[in-house]
Amino acid sequence: MRIACARVADLPLLAALRAHPELRGRPLAVADGVGPRAELISVSPEAAARGVRRGASTAQARSLCAGLALRTSSPALEGAARDALLDAAFACGPRAEAAPPASGAYAGEACVFADAEGCAALFHSEAGFAAALAGRAGELGLAADVAVASSRSTARIAARQLRARGAAGSPREAAVQVLSPEAERGFLRALPLDLFDPDDALAEALTRFGVRSAGELLALPRRGLARRLGADVLALLDAASGRSVETPLSEPHEARLAEALDLEAPVASLPPLLFALRGLLARLLERLEARHLACAELELELELDGGARDARRVGAAAPSLDPRVWTRLLHRTLEAKPPTAAVLSLRLETRALPLRRDQLDLFRPAGPAPAALGETVAALQSLCGEARVGAPVAADHHHPDAYRLSSFQPPRAPDADPPRDAGACALRALRPALCAQVEQRGGQPTRLRSAVANGRVLHCAGPWRSSGGWWSPEERFAFESFDVQTEDGVMVRLRFDLLRRQWQIDAVYD
Repeated sequence: MRIACARVADLPLLAALRAHPELRGRPLAVADGVGPRAELISVSPEAAARGVRRGASTAQARSLCAGLALRTSSPALEGAARDALLDAAFACGPRAEAAPPASGAYAGEACVFADAEGCAALFHSEAGFAAALAGRAGELGLAADVAVASSRSTARIAARQLRARGAAGSPREAAVQVLSPEAERGFLRALPLDLFDPDDALAEALTRFGVRSAGELLALPRRGLARRLGADVLALLDAASGRSVETPLSEPHEARLAEALDLEAPVASLPPLLFALRGLLARLLERLEARHLACAELELELELDGGARDARRVGAAAPSLDPRVWTRLLHRTLEAKPPTAAVLSLRLETRALPLRRDQLDLFRPAGPAPAALGETVAALQSLCGEARVGAPVAADHHHPDAYRLSSFQPPRAPDADPPRDAGACALRALRPALCAQVEQRGGQPTRLRSAVANGRVLHCAGPWRSSGGWWSPEERFAFESFDVQTEDGVMVRLRFDLLRRQWQIDAVYD
């Protein structure tokens, strides 16, 4: 196998910068709680240059840097940043998976593994694949070091070594490294054991024995180490020798993307709520675009003050990536039904779908683009209601005016023009039917006056009687229909409404 590992060294800091890009370049620190005694778990290079260090309290940090921006660690933001890193991996390869969270000194890192087998056909080399993966992560606001090796553990350790040796000096920079299978063993032997992240008890025991590098560990007898230090040292030996047995990366599953945000204070009015939603939506659409996908539906969940939850679903006629359309739809749904209490947190989730494409016909004019048509239909549904926008379809009913609405889909060009009968004509229905004045003799119309046909009736066929809905006063109908041609050359379908005692023209023959 050839596996690429994309590693974000300081996830809490980059998750905060991803949600608040206006803080880039400013002194920033992330604390594990609120209050002056909360401990800093992440510090930006600008804050570190002013003496702010991890482990200090927020009160100490403010005394060292008056302009320090403080943010509280957010599991929602960090979870979304981990998922965004996985989206960057899927943008470059067909198979990827997230690494389990680490502990101890590497608790703040986030890693994903991507399949790099055969990547030279598309990226020219494994180094090109690693650079593309780092670039995709950077586009999503995550500076990730990328290493390519023959196993997950070796690639992850190599990515850690890139940051440890200072190849990437700040969270906004990234480095890449490719290890050939022949060079991996020598590369691993020179590394300190801290990069392999042993547990505290095992690390303390090895330090007492004077073992500080992988090469020194591999020089010791395997059986004696297992007897003295337990079975955990065997996994460390396998990682240090590059002989870890690993399964291939799993197949991708249905893509469901989510972005969440914990608000710093309850929000009770619509404008600041929409401002926060626009940031969530922008980050969600960036992740979809990185994977060349779109969304046709958004699930919005609001956590309200008092413990209640407000869940809504906003749909569009076609998958789209246009933030203006989704912003308008979210605005309208919140404006039509505002939250009943102040909002504490937001969550947007969607199922990723491919963008709809149309094959153009060389001999017919191009129709509207699927995405633009979908946005127009979605806007009409928001204004008029979903039940009042669609394509008319004949209903299974005896009433001649009966129809129903289905979801609108643009008509597709047929493969070949159907054969036409030279004597056939089309019947064009008029909705609503036009009123007409009719003179009759013996139950047959003899003269007609209307907006579409006038004059003496030359030819008449009928009547054809239809009735139904007798069980309901609203649905009851009874008609006598005639096909007539007047002396002005127009052929229409004329009917007499027996309930209203009224003549009408409900169709014209073309």
